[in-house]
Amino acid sequence: MHELQPGAPVPDALAPYLAVDRSTPPHECWVTAHMVAGLDGTAAVGGRVGALSTAPDQSLFRRMRQIADVVMVGAETVRREGYGPVRLDEAAEAQRVEQGRPPTPPLAVVSRSLDLDWTARAFTDAREDARTCVITCASADPRLRARAEDAATVLVAGDERVEPAAALEALASLGRRVVLCEGGPTWLGQLVAADRVDELCLSISPLMGGDPLPVSVTPPGAPPATFELKSAMAEEDTLFLRYERAGTRGGRG
Repeated sequence: MHELQPGAPVPDALAPYLAVDRSTPPHECWVTAHMVAGLDGTAAVGGRVGALSTAPDQSLFRRMRQIADVVMVGAETVRREGYGPVRLDEAAEAQRVEQGRPPTPPLAVVSRSLDLDWTARAFTDAREDARTCVITCASADPRLRARAEDAATVLVAGDERVEPAAALEALASLGRRVVLCEGGPTWLGQLVAADRVDELCLSISPLMGGDPLPVSVTPPGAPPATFELKSAMAEEDTLFLRYERAGTRGGRG
């Protein structure tokens, strides 16, 4: 055991995350989950993340989207948090363009039921070159699917439910190889159970007493997943931890 001591200031909080090599994922895509939790493990307060997230966490949350080819999120989180399309500042967009990437990544909403507000900003305000995707399953209501196709790019990934591997294969087929998952806990748990989370960026907020909801909800019967701590940073009272799935860099089958 060793004690973590305050080190040199980090000039740019995003720089350590931009420096990570995500070019060789062990599966279809490199999946980075970005979540926040309280000291007691809670993932929300009053059903939302806003009251849990500190100012340093909110800043990093917005900027982290620069790493992604697509920002993936579950439908319940979209509804509760009032998601709009992904927005980056001008400097981040310019840097992405210099790298030969689109200025902003699209949003990808995971929904089995397709019970979504198609007039919401997530669909109506998306840039033409970053049209929102909806990932659903073959059993979805055909009428709702037709409505979805008017508002978004629809990807079918699974028969009775959205299958994590199939969802990532569909995104990879569109060239979306770095996926930033922003939750929610149920969808994240399914990704972990399918061995599809390569990196977890976890912010620890100095708060206790939120909802009895963990960062990740493990499906029944799924085995535990092991991660390795790669870095730790702090700003004020917020701790920023970066983990990678154990064995990721050595390759998995």
